[in-house]
Order: sequence, then structure tokens, then C-alpha cells
Amino acid sequence: MITFDISQWRAWAPGLQTPAEWQAWAQGSLCPAVDGPSPDVSFLPALQRRRLSHLARMAFAVGWPLAEGREALPLVFVSRHGETPRTFAMLCELAEKQPLSPTQFSLSVHNAVIGLWSILRGETSEMTALAAAGDGFEHGVLEAAALLAEGAPAVLLIVTEELPAEAYRPWIDDVPFGYAVGLLLTPGEQWRLAAQPSSSAQATELPHALSWLHAMLTGQDFFTHSWMRRAWNWQRQP
Repeated sequence: MITFDISQWRAWAPGLQTPAEWQAWAQGSLCPAVDGPSPDVSFLPALQRRRLSHLARMAFAVGWPLAEGREALPLVFVSRHGETPRTFAMLCELAEKQPLSPTQFSLSVHNAVIGLWSILRGETSEMTALAAAGDGFEHGVLEAAALLAEGAPAVLLIVTEELPAEAYRPWIDDVPFGYAVGLLLTPGEQWRLAAQPSSSAQATELPHALSWLHAMLTGQDFFTHSWMRRAWNWQRQP
């Protein structure tokens, strides 16, 4: 079992940006759009913004405000599918025997987002990019908790998924809409997370990061996320 505090959070999805909008979503009175424009990252210079994909813009939109005023902030970035639209576009170019852009290729790798984060923020702290299964959110929390145990005063966790290309949607069914969730984890006892084997685990209706956000906003103090043979028990202390 691990314990930690979540001192701040931010989330973004098409039509859901403010805490009030996410609260309305949790209460069932507001739904996100399936697709929509990229989030506002006007805090970056225009030349730097042009290099960011939609996935990277979502990650920066939720992570940048949480990192403001903090130096030496480790980052854990989690995405199960990564830059799927970008890589699909490159595969289409290959099929048409078109030359690939070296820039597009370099930005399609899974750790490209944390590389851009390091460059644009001048951040040299430890950074990790994870591509786990449906419970990648919990694996990201474990990684962040390990960094806290090693002495980090705070760790930034960003979980994001982009709506996949149409050709992939029969096989990628765990991204109802593009989203990003950012959490600032600090040492404490506010949250407890424990994993246990489970032979009858049932997947949650929402991706785990969004399911956690929904539970948090609706005041649930205990809930379980299951994936394959693992059950993750979340508990919030009063």
C-alpha cells in the first residue's frame, strides 16, 4: 500500500476545461464533445507551439499551470496509445511512397512529450514516460510515489490519450474522447492505493484517470479499479 496527497489537479477535454465544468460532468449535467479544437497553450511562444501535437498540447495545458513556481519537479507521463494519429499519418505517407519528415518522426516516439517538456521548461529533473495497459494510471501513481519516497517534495503526473485515427477505432475502445489529467502528488496520507490479484476483474466504464476524477468529484471515499487480473483499491482519508 502507498500513501500520498494530491494537492492540485487539472483536466482537459473538448468542452471541459474548468473545475466547474468537470464538476457538472461528474454530476451528469454536461458531456464532453467527441472531438474539438486543441487546448489553449498561448503561454508558449508561437514557434514552440507549432511543434506540439494535439496530444502534447493537452499534456502541456494541464501540466504547465501545476508546475508554475516549482523548480526541480519530476514528471511521470502516461499514455497507453501515444501519438497514434501522428504515426498513422506517417504510415499513410509510407504507403503512398512519400518521404517522411524527420521532425514528425522524432516527435512520434513515446517520450517525445517529456523531451519537449524538458526543453521548453529548462527542466532537468527525472522524467519517465510509461505506456502501460488499461491501468497505466495506477502504474503512473506508483512511479510518482516511488519518487516521493526517494525524497522528491512533489511529483507531477500527466495522463493523456488522443482520440485515435478512424482506422484504429475498432481496436482502441478505451478512449471515449481526447483527454488529459494532471495531478500534483506530494507526501501525505490523504490517499491510499493498494493492489491485489483478482480473478474476476471487470473493467471500468471510463479510463481509470477519468474514473478517479469522477469518484473524487462525487465524494467517493472508496472505490476499485480493475484491469485484467489486478484490482486497485483507492481510499480517501476523511
